[in-house]
Amino acid sequence: MYYVYSFLLVFGGLFAANFIFSYQSKHIDSHFWATFKFQLMMLPLFLFVNICIGYGIKFGYKAIGNLSYVLAASKGLELLISLIMGYIFLKEIPSWKTGIGFGIILIGFVVAKLK
Repeated sequence: MYYVYSFLLVFGGLFAANFIFSYQSKHIDSHFWATFKFQLMMLPLFLFVNICIGYGIKFGYKAIGNLSYVLAASKGLELLISLIMGYIFLKEIPSWKTGIGFGIILIGFVVAKLK
C-alpha cells in the first residue's frame, strides 16, 4: 500500500509544482513584480505540494528501503510530467530523440534496481 501512497503523493505534488511553473511561464508577465505577486499567492499551494512530495518520498523509502532509488524514480517521474506540461501549455510534441533519452533513463532505473 505504501507504493500507492508514494506514487500518488509524489505524482500529485510534482504535477502541481510543474503546473504552477508552466502556467507562470505561459501566462504571467515576466516583469519582477508580476512574478513576485504570483509566487507570493502560490506560497500556500507550494507548502501543500512540498508536504505531498516529502511524504511521498518517505512512503517510497518505507516501501523500497533504498532512498537513492526512490529519489531517482521521482526525478524520472518529474521528467515525464515535464513532457506532459510541455504538451499541455506549449503544444510541444516530443521527438524520437526524447523517446530514446527517456528509454535510456528507464533502463538506468532497471539497472540501478538490480542487485
